[in-house]
Amino acid sequence: MPVTERALELAMAAAQAAADKKAQDIVIIDVGEQLAITDAFVIASASNERQVSAIVDAVEEALLNLPEKAKPVRREGERQGRWVLLDFIDVVVHIQHAEEREFYALDKLWKDCPSLNYVDRDMADAEATGAA
Repeated sequence: MPVTERALELAMAAAQAAADKKAQDIVIIDVGEQLAITDAFVIASASNERQVSAIVDAVEEALLNLPEKAKPVRREGERQGRWVLLDFIDVVVHIQHAEEREFYALDKLWKDCPSLNYVDRDMADAEATGAA
């Protein structure tokens, strides 16, 4: 089953919140066909533990500020700050230190699943302004 509208809304909001905190290599993977427990993964990298924490906080805040609020039902890895997982049921957000991202290679593990198109709002605005 393709990703639901709700999952897409959550994933896009999480990805934008991560981008706003300077996360790198943000991807959204539609895992709904492979996993019964969630529709999508959002994966983003950070260069240090403090940035991982800042991104996690921003994602949580952004999803709480949606018209239909979302709170994570599970949160793991926050103490170490190297790989934090936020489970919003429809979407699971992985914020990883760049070294963990490279080592665990979730992108490669789920490479058979389609990626959803995400474009950072600020980058799109900058390109539109530069083209005008």
